Order: sequence, then C-alpha cells, then structure tokens
Amino acid sequence: MLKSRQALNTLFLLRRFLCLVACSLLLSPCSALAWSGVVIGISDGDTITVLQDERRPVKIRLYGIDCPEKRQAWGNRATQGTRRLCYDKVVDVEEAGLDRYGRTVAIIILPDGSSLQERLVEEGLAWVWPRYCKLPICQEWSAGEATAKEAGVGLWQDEEPIPPWEWRVNSRR
Repeated sequence: MLKSRQALNTLFLLRRFLCLVACSLLLSPCSALAWSGVVIGISDGDTITVLQDERRPVKIRLYGIDCPEKRQAWGNRATQGTRRLCYDKVVDVEEAGLDRYGRTVAIIILPDGSSLQERLVEEGLAWVWPRYCKLPICQEWSAGEATAKEAGVGLWQDEEPIPPWEWRVNSRR
C-alpha cells in the first residue's frame, strides 16, 4: 500500500512539473523559435520584414505594442523611428505566434541587445498594447511608456494622444 501511495505521489508531482513546463513555454516566446536575419523592409512602425536564412522574407508584427497608424498623428515618425532603429541590421527574432493576417508576431532584439519594442515605447513612438502584451517583459515596457509620457517624449508631446486601437475604431465611423 505504501509503495503504491509513493508511486501516486511521484506521478502527481511529475504531472504538476510537466504542466508548469508546458505553461511556461506557452506564456513566453520559445527560444527554439528564435532566429536571426536582416531587416529588409519597414511597412509601418510595428510591422517589418526580415530575411530569414538569407532567402525567405518574413513579415513580422511586433509583439505587444501598437504604433500610430500612417494616417494618424505620429504615424510617419513611428515608421521613421523603426527604420532608424533596425533597417538593414541583423536582428534576433523571438517568435510568439501568428496574428489573424498570418504574420509572424515576434519580439525583435536589436544588435545592442535591447528590444525594438522597448526602444519604440521609450522614444514615445508606440503604446504597450494591454490587450495583447501578456508576457512579463510587458511590465518593463509599460514602465518605459510611463517614463516617456511623464517626460513628454514623442507622441506624449500631444495634449491627448489617441491609441491606435481607438483611432482605428473611430476612423471607420
């Protein structure tokens, strides 16, 4: 009886451990899905194209942030900022999934080790998008956003900047 109880306890602990491992893999970008490539295109502030394996262009939607739309205030500057930070540079791509348009959603790590998302938020060229930014790193990005807002950097110079997700809804009316 004692052996079977120990076996059940061991199985229970093993199952809990495996569940924890599975959850952690689901809640963070998997390093097995990380790769490097050269940024060959900038569609807008939060969408870039990276050349994978020196031959396959991959359109990437930046994870967790939302930049102003092109026709929105600060939209062109956000695109220019993204271009300045990463165009024609080798970046690391940490895939987090696919969006509804089939684009790869990823965290982009710049050559200096910072993330493109972090830099755009700190420069006041993007918002952290609470609806989609769920990883622990989002707290750091939110702190950077708060600092940019307090300092009146980038889009925070405007009296009442409108987040792109609200702007898109209002522009459809």
